Amino acid sequence: MLVECYDEKGAEVYSMIIKQIFQDLVLGPSIQDLKAFVNPSEPVFILAIKMKKTSDVIKLNKIAKLTYKKDSDVTDIFVENENYLPNILKKLWFMYSREDIYQPTRYNIEIKGDQTKIADMVVDSPQSNLQRRIYDAIFRILPEGFKIIKDISQNDIIAVIATDELIKDDWIDKANVYIEELENEQ
Repeated sequence: MLVECYDEKGAEVYSMIIKQIFQDLVLGPSIQDLKAFVNPSEPVFILAIKMKKTSDVIKLNKIAKLTYKKDSDVTDIFVENENYLPNILKKLWFMYSREDIYQPTRYNIEIKGDQTKIADMVVDSPQSNLQRRIYDAIFRILPEGFKIIKDISQNDIIAVIATDELIKDDWIDKANVYIEELENEQ
């Protein structure tokens, strides 16, 4: 972790703040590296975070059995791992509506018609979940009053520039250098 600041004490304080927030949100094990730049004389805060690789997305057909019952014109979904049940229901309610989803038992869900095409529906994405948690941390870390934020994230690197003024090109360049350095790390 690198926190650059022209004021040594400022760098120490921000390093401590970042570590504390990452500890509070249990993000430390999910982060490969981090680079930050703080400049009190020019109100700018640049933060680039490289995430560790996560597991692949979880698709419905990996955690549930889908069967179309032609005689009753119903697709039956038997959920084998109940940990994903809230995510499955949330996605189905969004795709169809609550009225179209019938749940006769804890592990069974029924939908009218042949809906077996949803077998490849993504139920959970660890990468997206991690990104969401990192953005939460970033917004806790950013200095109060820095309302102008530019997100220049790429692939597995989340990078933002924050200020209370117009964003300068050299700040974007610095953030891009951080991204490049993080991308080249193994």
